[in-house]
Amino acid sequence: MSFQKYSGKTLEEALTNASLDKGVSSDELTYNITEEKSGFLGIGKSVEIEVYCEKDVEAFIQKYIETYFKNAQMDGSVEIINENGFYKITVNTSNNAILIGKGGKTLQAFNRLVKAAASAEFKKRVGLLIDVNGYKEDRYEKICKMAIRVAKDVRRTKVNAILDPMPADERKAIHNALSGMKNISTQSEGEGEGRRLKILYAPQKNEE
Repeated sequence: MSFQKYSGKTLEEALTNASLDKGVSSDELTYNITEEKSGFLGIGKSVEIEVYCEKDVEAFIQKYIETYFKNAQMDGSVEIINENGFYKITVNTSNNAILIGKGGKTLQAFNRLVKAAASAEFKKRVGLLIDVNGYKEDRYEKICKMAIRVAKDVRRTKVNAILDPMPADERKAIHNALSGMKNISTQSEGEGEGRRLKILYAPQKNEE
C-alpha cells in the first residue's frame, strides 16, 4: 500500500508530522482520516490519517513498471517527469519493438494498464503517458503531417474527412496542430477505442 499512516493529537499535528517526514508542505498531501479518538476530558485525544503525496505516486509507477519488466524478463529503464500532476514516463528496453507493438497497440494497452493500477492504488484518476524511447514524439510528428495534408484537401474540396481511430493523446496532438489553420476545425466522435477525429471545413474560421 502506498499510503502511510501518521497520528497526532489534532489533524493539524498529524499533517505536520507527515509533511516533515515526507519533506513536502501540508498543501501537497492527500489524506483520509482513519481513526479519531476524542479521549476523556480531552486527555488521550488523537487523530490517525492515511497520507500520500505526488512523490508516492511516482514511486508506485516506477516500481510497478520495473516489476512488470522483471516478470516479463525484460531489461529496462524508467524516467518519470511530473508536469503539474500529469506523469510523463519514458521507458527504454532492448525489447522496445515488442513493448510498442504493431501501430503502437501494445504500448496503448500498457499505458492503460499502468494508469488503471495507479488510479486504483490512490483511489483517484491518475493522468499519465508512457513513451518508449521517443516513439510517441516520432508518432506525433508523423500523424500531424498526415493530418495537415488531409486538412488542406478538406479546405480545397470543402468535404469533411474522418481519420482512423486513435488514442486521446494522438487526437490532441492533431487538434493542436490544426487549431490555427484557416477554415479548419476538428471534432472527436465515437466511443472507447473506436473514438476518432473529424476534420471539418469551417468557412467561418478565418484566423490564421
